[in-house]
Amino acid sequence: MTDFLIIGGGIAGISAAARLSELGSVTVLEAEAALAHHASGRSAALYEPRYGAPAVVELSLASEDHFRAAENVLSPRGLMIVAKPDQKDDFDAEVRDMQMTRCTLDEARAIIPILNPDTVAMAAYADHAWDIDTDLLLQGFAREAKSRGAQIVTGARVTAIAKGGDGWTVTTAAGEFTGALLINAAGAWVDEVAAMAGIRPLGFTPNRRSMARIPAPGGHDISRWPMLFGAGEAWYAKPDAGALIVSPAEEDPQVPHDAWADDMVLAEGLARYEEMVTEPVTRLMSNWAGLRTFSPDRVLVIGRDARDPAFFWLAGQGGYGFQTCPAASRLAADLIGGRPSLLSGSLTRALDPARFG
Repeated sequence: MTDFLIIGGGIAGISAAARLSELGSVTVLEAEAALAHHASGRSAALYEPRYGAPAVVELSLASEDHFRAAENVLSPRGLMIVAKPDQKDDFDAEVRDMQMTRCTLDEARAIIPILNPDTVAMAAYADHAWDIDTDLLLQGFAREAKSRGAQIVTGARVTAIAKGGDGWTVTTAAGEFTGALLINAAGAWVDEVAAMAGIRPLGFTPNRRSMARIPAPGGHDISRWPMLFGAGEAWYAKPDAGALIVSPAEEDPQVPHDAWADDMVLAEGLARYEEMVTEPVTRLMSNWAGLRTFSPDRVLVIGRDARDPAFFWLAGQGGYGFQTCPAASRLAADLIGGRPSLLSGSLTRALDPARFG
């Protein structure tokens, strides 16, 4: 019998394991053969703390101290938004919300020389965005958890969950595991896990996000280019290991599964990107997709279930799992341990699963 039984070995589950290992015994159950196989392993991995709904922004800002203290986890990237003339409203809102600085087209092209002067009407830049070394962050939390005796079990796909007088019994492909408190950090599968446990699902929606890797445009050295967004998040592009990742930034609802890119959606997104640059896309090096899972109000869900306090939700990270995980996992441990949180009471209430009735 473990004190804390966590379902899900993505960044949410592993960061929670590190925090909860301070309070008692921990077992993490991951369905796949390796950690972070699904959404966590397919993230664009940017720390831009002003990106998202107000509650998400507060969690992201509260995570900054951890990122600054973690050696080599962050590296400078920056962020640029470009827009066509008919995208002014979206552009203005994003510049305001993310506290960006407007720049001229010449200034923008000095940073990213392939911007198309015939289509780019507006641009803005911010330097408060950083690449996250996702593997380094994940493995740091895993080492911390293991150093306090946490057990991390891979290949443990859950097939049944039952509750008895002394806690939960979870049946998996790797055997049976028991725990007093069940933490649901199963990503796209959180509602399915809840249903297996006899807990009312909250209505999470997994949304597909496709990605393509293309060669560096025009042979440019793109290592210092910022992440580039089309206004309204119609597409984005980010340097990655000498190549460029381009996404159509779609949010197409899906059932939970091992996602793959949709060729037509990817082509449409690449066309939107190509419209704003001077270098055409001549070939794809690879493509993939992940599922970004949102609650009904698009804000994370962190807290004990309103009907069964032995079931704890750590879910709905959407596209913000990595940049919020330090504060989100600390809040989860504070709530479970009955400790006061440094986060505001209004934020804790905004994340509480009880908000869904």
